[in-house]
Amino acid sequence: MLQYEFMRNALYAALLVSFACGVVGTFVVIKKIVFISGGITHAAFGGIGLGYWLGINPIFAAIPFSLFFAVGIGLLGKKIKISEDSAIGILWAVGMALGIIFISLTPGYAPDLFSYLFGSILTVTKTDIHIMLILDLVIITTVSVLFKEFQAIAFDEEFSTISGLPTKTLYLVLLSLVALSIIVLIRVVGIILIIALLTIPTVIAKQFTNELKKLIFYSTLFAAVFAIAGLWFSYLFNMPSGATIVLVLALAFFITTAFRQKILAQSKSK
Repeated sequence: MLQYEFMRNALYAALLVSFACGVVGTFVVIKKIVFISGGITHAAFGGIGLGYWLGINPIFAAIPFSLFFAVGIGLLGKKIKISEDSAIGILWAVGMALGIIFISLTPGYAPDLFSYLFGSILTVTKTDIHIMLILDLVIITTVSVLFKEFQAIAFDEEFSTISGLPTKTLYLVLLSLVALSIIVLIRVVGIILIIALLTIPTVIAKQFTNELKKLIFYSTLFAAVFAIAGLWFSYLFNMPSGATIVLVLALAFFITTAFRQKILAQSKSK
């Protein structure tokens, strides 16, 4: 299948998204901010709509838009006396509404809008791959530099605050990395299915280790393997690639969970 350029681009995209899934997805699961990630994901649709309206690549507009809403969710939850889930719900709705309005104001028809909603890894261009690569480098570099600080706030934010760490700033940086990861993933699985790729690889990896560095490595590895497997199955059976990748990940989760439960049951019976 690699004789086709679009399939080679899809393979490169599958490998690149695995880094965002493994590195940022690990902190999303450990910090239990899956719902927040969902809010940022859907708010990013506003940036997609803005890109259509301005006549530029929607991804370029979605990057600052997602970062703005990621920081907004963090600040609303911390600065204003409303619950964090309420802040997420408000900005989630605002982002989606802005996206719809921008698209409605854009003359003509948006032909590839569904690729941003449901993903279309087979239509990934070299420009998309370059954007993914740059964002991956930003994510990996930031986490490498702030690894100990992120580890501290992920496992015990209150103790980190007492210890003098700027936990609020670090939290906003982490949310910003989530926003960048979402941009990496949009073209592969779409806004609707991004949360699956951010969470399932890490949930599978947690069944094998609880050490953070190993968790990141295993999450990245599982994301790469199952994304490529999903891409291959979608090619063989002519199915939507993003949905197939998610289903492969879900199947892997159920199989590994059942296997682990069986091992635990056998060890208890001895």
